[in-house]
Amino acid sequence: MPTPEPTTLLPHSPALQSPTDLPGYLQEKELSQDLRDLILSLPAEKGWVASYLHQYQGFWHTTRQLLGVLACQKHFQAHDTDIVLVTTPKSGTTWLKAIMFALLNRSRFPDSKQHPLLTTNPHVLVPFMEHEYIDTQFPDFSRFMSPSLFSTHLPFVSLPKSVLDSGCKFVYLCRNPKDSFVSLWHFTNRLKEPKETGENSLDETFDKFCRGVSLYGPFWDHVLGYWKVSLENPEKVLFLKYEDCKKEPKVLLRRLSEFLGCPFSQEEETCGVIGEILKLCSFENLSNLEVNRTGKLPSGEENCTFFRRGEVGDSVNHLTAEMLEKMDQITEQKFKRWGLNLS
Repeated sequence: MPTPEPTTLLPHSPALQSPTDLPGYLQEKELSQDLRDLILSLPAEKGWVASYLHQYQGFWHTTRQLLGVLACQKHFQAHDTDIVLVTTPKSGTTWLKAIMFALLNRSRFPDSKQHPLLTTNPHVLVPFMEHEYIDTQFPDFSRFMSPSLFSTHLPFVSLPKSVLDSGCKFVYLCRNPKDSFVSLWHFTNRLKEPKETGENSLDETFDKFCRGVSLYGPFWDHVLGYWKVSLENPEKVLFLKYEDCKKEPKVLLRRLSEFLGCPFSQEEETCGVIGEILKLCSFENLSNLEVNRTGKLPSGEENCTFFRRGEVGDSVNHLTAEMLEKMDQITEQKFKRWGLNLS
């Protein structure tokens, strides 16, 4: 696999722009010699958005994300009361962040017409813990109330030791790989800068995804890591499928509340609290809010890029019959012996 040439900064987009001309998520910091040596020693491939993806502990990360992963592994201190939402990229992350934030904070924000989700993107309210370490080794987590809710795309093997040693609970969400791929392809094309560089071709990115070369991929290894732990310790890991959650959202919300130790009371059930949360966090409501139509994350991503369609089965509108068959064959080969079905 090609390895980037050593430079003062790891290679940027080929466009003749200074780093400050790029959005934050594409800016790369000057590295210490140790970090540069480590990154240059890793297998690398051309990225979907950033210049490169680097393979670390068997999974692929952009240069910027990898810096956050390394610092998070070293410095993050978990507590037994922490709750960690883990997702494969583009599996309904934004939606489930909103639902879990609303669920855990329903006593703090009982009025759905005066709720933080109406003015703040879910990724700000529930940030990715590895991203918190990109710009500093010691992020301020004082804004998190107990129980603290974090999110991550990290594979199980890359979680910080303090998380693995703690009694915290995990909620894992995955999605059919065909829909995940199509959503990721659209998402990454919308993030590319400058726009003149053009979109990634469907064929090229499909090949990379199938080979496992995608953000936090291989997809199948990521899913299996948490599936196995959920089988061994279902009290610690709640394993969810996006398709099931979309089909029966009320069942999802009740399962989450019971798993997280905050079940709905009979009074809440009677007053329609479940329906209020689901209405507040619906794709239609979130995607049409002003903050999600016009705002940006601190790292530069436009909030609207996180809302496309949210539909089950959209992959048939983009992938050929041969692509669909190939993806199904890979999925069956990877998952069948473990009793997991994501078709």
